[in-house]
Amino acid sequence: MQTASQVSKIISFLKTNPDQRFTAREIAEALIKEYPEFYAQKRLNSTQEFATDAAFVNQIVAEIGSRATTTIKSYSAIEIQDQPRPRKFWFSSVKTDLTLTSEGQDIADQEISETIETQSKAEIISEKEMYPLLQHYLSDIGLISKRLVETRSKKKVKNANKWLHPDIVAMQAIPERWHHVVQTCVQAGGGDMIHLWAFEVKKRITMSTIREDFFQTVSNFSWANYGYLVCATIEGEETEEELRMLCALHGIGVINLVTENPSESNIIIPAKFRETPDWRSINRLVKENPDMEEFIKRVANYYKSGLLIK
Repeated sequence: MQTASQVSKIISFLKTNPDQRFTAREIAEALIKEYPEFYAQKRLNSTQEFATDAAFVNQIVAEIGSRATTTIKSYSAIEIQDQPRPRKFWFSSVKTDLTLTSEGQDIADQEISETIETQSKAEIISEKEMYPLLQHYLSDIGLISKRLVETRSKKKVKNANKWLHPDIVAMQAIPERWHHVVQTCVQAGGGDMIHLWAFEVKKRITMSTIREDFFQTVSNFSWANYGYLVCATIEGEETEEELRMLCALHGIGVINLVTENPSESNIIIPAKFRETPDWRSINRLVKENPDMEEFIKRVANYYKSGLLIK
């Protein structure tokens, strides 16, 4: 089995554990443990340098979540659950046909002869690089997002806007796919048409930065229905415990952004829902930042017409 393709190893692992659901990371860790020689050679042959074992594991996770998933879907006995996140894979004992489609066979044959390399970086350099990755994930979960560029705000003094607006805002159209007649009833009856989300992005949260990062999020989210602190890394159990305590007190949620494969990102602490947006604060943000003004115009358009501008 050492010479078989990675997809074959994934299928074999899932088949050995029927009806058990696994994330891409759980599969990657299990395969590396079961086939150490194969993955040692794969790492050696890679054109990408991995500073740590964790970086290499992240690469395998990304492969499973991207190109490998296309091949895995060609096996009728393999089930994939996309929602809620993170994505999970399992072998269905009800479906026993492991026949590949012709397209899937072509992809699998190609994988045997070459090493899959993703274009994602093993290490994110800055928070700015995380913004489009977060927006990719938000699109996956049905949100329409907008980046608020700090330098476009009217207050030009250094750090003046740090505690004013979040990095990214998003709207969730509640009855988007409902019949237009039902939408009209919801709107006329004062029901929820839209939920507003706010996101503060941090590359790494540590015990030395957690309170500043957290309360910056609290300050910037006060107007929204949901507020989230987004990070790629939480350093240490003590930091995570402190974060959970603060979130419980203030209603902030936390998203772990998987930079190697944004679709595998997940909400590790759900935010508490605030029933009514603070329109006074929103008005202030609209006056200060043209990106926020453009975002609220989209919200207003949906309230008026029921049509989304993406």
